[in-house]
Parts: sequence; structure tokens; C-alpha cells
Amino acid sequence: MERGVSDPPDARFDGLHAEAKAALGSTANGLRAIRERYRGAYRDELAEWHAVRDELERTGSGDPRVHELRRAIDRLTTDIGLHQQDLAKLDVAAQVLESAWLFLERGDDSLRPGEAGAELPRDERMRVLEAQEAERQRIAQEIHDGAAQALSNAVFRVDYIRRVLETDIALAGSELEGLREELRSQLGEVRVVIGGLRPPLLDELGLDGALTDVVESTRVATGVPIELDLAGSSTDLPPEAATVALRVGQEALANIRKHAQASRAWVRTRRTGGEWTLEVGDDGRGFEAKAVAGRARRNFGLQFMRERAALVGARLEVRSEPSAGTVVWLAIPTGGEEVG
Repeated sequence: MERGVSDPPDARFDGLHAEAKAALGSTANGLRAIRERYRGAYRDELAEWHAVRDELERTGSGDPRVHELRRAIDRLTTDIGLHQQDLAKLDVAAQVLESAWLFLERGDDSLRPGEAGAELPRDERMRVLEAQEAERQRIAQEIHDGAAQALSNAVFRVDYIRRVLETDIALAGSELEGLREELRSQLGEVRVVIGGLRPPLLDELGLDGALTDVVESTRVATGVPIELDLAGSSTDLPPEAATVALRVGQEALANIRKHAQASRAWVRTRRTGGEWTLEVGDDGRGFEAKAVAGRARRNFGLQFMRERAALVGARLEVRSEPSAGTVVWLAIPTGGEEVG
């Protein structure tokens, strides 16, 4: 078909370009509206978590509702973590659509979606990738050493119970009771792993509140008295630094729970010399730090902490000797003056 003499030569292309921008803009606006509704539902879920926790604190230990309330707390904590991840994905998707619209509008290559990290130096991008891989390995090791082993053992115990059920009911009952306790213990371990994937309540509780929550959980799980001294204000730490601090604290306390055989432990924060510091220590059996450092491929926990610290420019030290306990020390630069 011939183009009319009076038609501008690029009119059709300009129209299609405008349609593309309108389609992207409409999609971005729709996604933003959905994201806001999702945020509202997420806030409602957080409010429910707080209400259940408050009710649990008011309920006496002998009240039959205690078990049900604790189960509700566990379920909500897991759900909040998953929903926070989904909300973060919605945020990223909205940013990508907005960047795509700006790219069509301005033709700026720096706004291309999918290249948000291109401005990072290569070594920093590699550190991010290495940290992600270290975390995957750590989670795989946690599952292999914990839930996978427990489920494998449970299969063997079930087979054994089936064999003795017809000949020794008392022994079968005893074995069932042991199996129940083992599975209950491993369920707690799985919840710890899930909770460690992302700190869902960090924004709500703040770093001090989240550390307090982890310490309380470790006290309950181990019976070990843990001194908690949060003298170093963490209110001005950037979100990524606060997340790293919580992760390091979680990992250090998990090691105390699993390996230390300690009679006492401590968690302390300080502000000194332009740094915010976290110290997690115990008086347990300790280990040969140099020997463990040489087994980096298997040492997922220490690797995880070191990679996370490096991402925010923090220093991490692990001091330990056999039978002399362990101290994990994290220092995050703040640029502030010495406090206290």
C-alpha cells in the first residue's frame, strides 16, 4: 500500500513506539497497585504475628492453648519470611518495568533491565556470586547433616518397629516414642534453617530485637545461659549491614547449639573507634582454628560468615583453641566517633 504524500514518514513508527510505552506504563502501574495491596496484606500478617506473640506472653505455661499458640507463631514466622521474599520480587519486577519504560523514553543504555549490577566492579560482582554459592553450599550441608539424615534414620526405625510390633508391643511403643522425639527435634532444626534463609522480622524488631529473639531461641534449645549485652547502638547501620550482622550472629549461635558443648555463652555489641562490633563467644570445647581454615571446602559456616562480612566491608575474626572456647568477632565500619 502506498503511503500518502501528506503522511509524515515516521508517523506509523512513532505511533507504535507510543503504544509500547503506554503498554509498559499500564503494566507498571497495575503491578504497583498489586504490590501495594500485597504490602497491606503483609502488614496485616505482621500484626497477627505480634497479636499471637502478645497472647502467648500473657498465657501461663500450664494453659492448654500454649502449644497451639506456639504452632501459630512458627507457622506465621515461616509464612512471613516467604511473603517478604515475594514482596521483594514484586519490588524488583516493578523496578524492571519502570527501567524498561525509561529506556524507551530516553534511550539510555544504563537503564536496560537486567543490567542493574553492571556498574559494580568485576571483583565485587564475583564476591556476590561467591557469597551466593557459599550460602547454597551451607544450606545443602545443613539439610544433609540434619533433616536428610534424620529422615533416613526414621525409615530404618519404622522398618524395625514393624518387625517387632507383633512380638513385643512394649518395645515397639518405646521405639515409637523415641522416633517421635527425634522427629520433633529435627522439625525444630528445619525451622531454624528456614528462619535463617531470610530474617523476616528484622524490619519489625530491628537488629537488637532480632538478636534478642535468636538468643532466646538458642537458650530454650540448649539450656545454656547466654549473657546478652547490646550496648552498641545499631539504629544507624545500613539495612545490608544489619542483615549481615544478624546472619553472623545466627550462624555463631547455631555453632554453639550444635558443636560447642558450652556451659555459658555471650552476645555483646559495642560502638568504638568508628566501628560497630558484634562478639559471640562461648566456653565450650573449641577447635583448632588453623586446621579448620585449611578445610574451607567443607567449612560452610565459617565461609558463609566471612563472605557475608566481606560484602559490606566488615572484618571478621574467629578465635578458638581446643578446650578453650570460641569467639566470633565482627566489626562493621560506621565512620562515627567512639561511644562509651
